[in-house]
Amino acid sequence: MSVGGRVIRKNQSVIPGFGITFGITVTALSLVVLIPLAALAFKAASAGPADFWRIATNSRTLAALQLSFGAALVGAAINAVFGLLVAWVLVRYRFPGKRLLDAAIDLPIALPTAVAGIALAVIYAPNGVIGSLFAPLGIKIGYTPIAVVLAMVFVGLPFVVRTVQPVLAESEKEIEEAAALLGAGRLRTIFSVVLPLVSPALLTGFGLAFARGVGEYGSVIFIAGNLPFVSEIAPLLIVIRLEEFDYAGAAVIATVMLAVSFLLLTLFGFLQTRQRRRLGYV
Repeated sequence: MSVGGRVIRKNQSVIPGFGITFGITVTALSLVVLIPLAALAFKAASAGPADFWRIATNSRTLAALQLSFGAALVGAAINAVFGLLVAWVLVRYRFPGKRLLDAAIDLPIALPTAVAGIALAVIYAPNGVIGSLFAPLGIKIGYTPIAVVLAMVFVGLPFVVRTVQPVLAESEKEIEEAAALLGAGRLRTIFSVVLPLVSPALLTGFGLAFARGVGEYGSVIFIAGNLPFVSEIAPLLIVIRLEEFDYAGAAVIATVMLAVSFLLLTLFGFLQTRQRRRLGYV
């Protein structure tokens, strides 16, 4: 195709400026993301293979990593369910206070994480509003791994809601009505019509909530109790190593977190792309 005397290839954009914008993009990405991460990996490598393996496989390190990634996965799974329900209510129904509820969804993002942690501690601590109700039953919420999951659910919910909400808003209600007219019950409509449509966005929201949970620090340390081998998260262990001036140890733990997070997020991205292709979006 020819535009203004220039020959445009089939896969080439008619809008000029690719070279300079691509260069700016790569430069900014390198300065903000790639170079700092490379410096982190270089610092971890300076410990040597033997010390790297020793620090990475230390029982306290493994316990902290297991709690961080396990709690983040559980929290993201809970958010995937409740985030979908919240997005459905906000999109499909009208009720008093809807705008107020819609605005409140973003509060966990806007609030300083320390404020969120204090609020959770006030509620779920053994002498808190909700924690005191479970204490007589022998159930302890605050200062346990349960509290870590709750904190990650709190900070991750907006990512699922805001990712799924536009997809539900753009989906046609006529498809759901047609399924009902064809005899599909509510559950079958949800699993056969609604979930396939929103599944790519839901996977994206799941991945974002997981990533936020893995890296969460402020809202967790106030309610977790921070007991080694019980409720100590990996970001806190990194801070402890830094306070001990063990910079190589902190870098090793951070590098392991980076590698595992990258692999899991890549897996989520692959599943999302596969689902989008199956639905014909790509």
